[in-house]
Amino acid sequence: MGGPRAAVTAHIKALIAILALSPLTGRAADVLRNWFDDPYFQVRSGVRGCPVPRGPFATEDEMRHEAHYRSERGTRCWLEKKCSKPSSYLYDPDIAAALRSRFASDRRFRDASLWVTVQRRWVWVEGCVASRREQAQLERLARTVPDVELVIVNVSAPPSGPPPYRTMEVPAR
Repeated sequence: MGGPRAAVTAHIKALIAILALSPLTGRAADVLRNWFDDPYFQVRSGVRGCPVPRGPFATEDEMRHEAHYRSERGTRCWLEKKCSKPSSYLYDPDIAAALRSRFASDRRFRDASLWVTVQRRWVWVEGCVASRREQAQLERLARTVPDVELVIVNVSAPPSGPPPYRTMEVPAR
């Protein structure tokens, strides 16, 4: 009954509610949360000690900074008539389910630790792999999923230094 405009309005109202209800204490701003409930999940766990990617987790300050941009980026796809859904974020649960299924049925990457984040039809695959050659294979696997617009693979392979992605550790102030 509401249609696409109602869905966009509901999305914007939800973002405003998150901002209005967030805690006002200074230390709460350092807590990492998946404020927008973006799909984030581990698909492989073959490398011990692989740093856990931060994925969609953010501090309260980061969430506040991103709220407006997320709303704008989410609706742009529909406004430009490149998406049939009123927000590109509405594709994410289906993309995440398809990626889970692809990884579950694929025997490659067993010697890796990998996490997947899906935001507005973009897919991030992050973690540790046995060989750099797997980076291109991971990108191809994610690109087979319908409605995926962009795939970003940030992985490290031995020997390696710091991971090429942000980790779950919150930087000290």
